[in-house]
Amino acid sequence: MVENEVLIKSKRRVQQHGEVFTPRSIVDAMVTLPGLDEVIKQATTTVLEPAAGEGAFLINILERRLSQLAEEYSNDLVRFENFALLAVSSLYGIELLEDNVKKCVMNLILTFHDFYQSFAGKLDQKPNKDVEKSAKTIIAANIVQGDFLKRTASDGKPIVFSEWVPLQIRKNAKNITVTRTEYTLQEIFQKVVLEPGSVYTPVAKTEQLSLFDNQVELPLVPLYRYVPTLITQVYKEEREEISE
Repeated sequence: MVENEVLIKSKRRVQQHGEVFTPRSIVDAMVTLPGLDEVIKQATTTVLEPAAGEGAFLINILERRLSQLAEEYSNDLVRFENFALLAVSSLYGIELLEDNVKKCVMNLILTFHDFYQSFAGKLDQKPNKDVEKSAKTIIAANIVQGDFLKRTASDGKPIVFSEWVPLQIRKNAKNITVTRTEYTLQEIFQKVVLEPGSVYTPVAKTEQLSLFDNQVELPLVPLYRYVPTLITQVYKEEREEISE
């Protein structure tokens, strides 16, 4: 066991939520299993951690992906930036406890930040602030507080994830354009296919009225979709209204 590694925060949390953190040595052994290691390091391989905790598994995978990309694009900061963001965009997590969610998000952001800063420094180049902002946007969208089994967020609403699909990606691509599409976890399980760029819009609850009730017209909710954008610019979260 790593010295000072905390596996249990409190007995109460263990009793109420079954919260026990996985030792780093076990995490490392699991993600490097033969056949899994090669696949999991690919930037486009989707990984969902249903009980993310503070992000031990996701951080381990992200570090491996960034290290591999640093070798592939050792002299090309722009390509590294684009594929590093793509590597982050396919990592997802669900966590029940709010403090763990915040720690998980921060840990992933810091992991990306520290590696990116170090890599840019080795090339004697200045990090791009847009890249860091886009990484934060992606991570914040991909790590959700909720109950995986119930498929609901902390507020009781559906868990919603963003899919970041690259357009015509090539290994030698310089700049990657992605389309962001929002799916509920339930839709993902049901293998629903939405129009690219769809923005999740909650459906208003309807109540059955009697013949004597006044009919109240509800205002129309405008529909939006995300526009295709450079992955280094996704922090702008650009959308356009869909005309009926």
